[in-house]
Amino acid sequence: MATSNKVIENSNRLRYIRALERFHKAVISYLTNSPELKKEAYVKKIDNALKVLNRIEEVALYKGELQDLQTLVKKIIFLKESDKEIEDIKDEILYSSNQLDKSINARRYKKDKHASSKYDDWL
Repeated sequence: MATSNKVIENSNRLRYIRALERFHKAVISYLTNSPELKKEAYVKKIDNALKVLNRIEEVALYKGELQDLQTLVKKIIFLKESDKEIEDIKDEILYSSNQLDKSINARRYKKDKHASSKYDDWL
């Protein structure tokens, strides 16, 4: 049974998304849990995480959150070669990551502003 192009494209897209998430999670975990942050260790961590990401071909993403994740990963890679101090890099990456999480969670948990008045018609 031959697989269609749509199935192959979908699996490649999911593989790329998972690789982005894995890269992001590895870097954030390193920045938050490392007792001593050093620029050399950060660069080494990025290089190791890039090995996995480079094996998978880049796919066009259309969902806003995934585009933001892709932008954040590119920013992390770009900051690897910057002249900034490791603390500034850490603050910038963690801030961007928190903003991404915030935008993802904003859609998930939407509060009904007038929940009690919604059922007034039923009385």
